[in-house]
Amino acid sequence: MGKKKDIGTCELCEREEVETTIHHLTPKEMGGTFLPTAKLCVACHKQIHALYTNNELAARLSTITDLKQDEKIKSFIKWIRKQPSSKLVQTRKSNERKQKGR
Repeated sequence: MGKKKDIGTCELCEREEVETTIHHLTPKEMGGTFLPTAKLCVACHKQIHALYTNNELAARLSTITDLKQDEKIKSFIKWIRKQPSSKLVQTRKSNERKQKGR
């Protein structure tokens, strides 16, 4: 996850006036260092990394559109959009991620 934080609009949940971080759409470890990035709120950024492995992100979820359409995160996006930008959200790894040992 990127270290630089700004206040802006999350490209995933589209909430405004939230603290954003830089998300590498293709993980750096998978060759994405100089590929496109997205500004995501901290909650969405953490949720993405809790739900998906870097391999999954690189193989099939390397655009905001792909992420928005994925079933695993759709319900989270629907929920987080209703939350105030100041709300601190806890993130849990999905059961699938826990079983993979990461």
